[in-house]
Amino acid sequence: MSTAALSERKYRAVLSRFLPAVIRTEAEYRRMLAAASELMDRHEDDLSAEEGRVLELLSMLIEEYEDRVHPLPSGQPGKMVAHLLEEHRLKPSDLWGFSPKSRVSEILSGKRSIIEDQARKLAEFFHVPVDLFL
Repeated sequence: MSTAALSERKYRAVLSRFLPAVIRTEAEYRRMLAAASELMDRHEDDLSAEEGRVLELLSMLIEEYEDRVHPLPSGQPGKMVAHLLEEHRLKPSDLWGFSPKSRVSEILSGKRSIIEDQARKLAEFFHVPVDLFL
């Protein structure tokens, strides 16, 4: 992505191509995801400064919609694990490599907390910050 000053003409052209707007519906959400994906599929060096700014804007709009419509559970690590399993269409058995079956069950039921080593492994597995589990 270029660090040059934005060209108003080029920026308007990129905006008119992707039409970023506050996301209110699932259809708009999917359209914004597709637009962001199209830009992210290109190598960073191939993005113009204008495209980079629009990608940043799309990312902010997508994040705001996700936070509003699909908030992550807070304060309960077991619920976070259950939520992430559901989001990734996984089963508790997919976590048995991190912890024994009985411990995974206890974590999901809230009977057992997640220790730091498990939290680190879960964070790597789900590609999320480790503090979601602590």
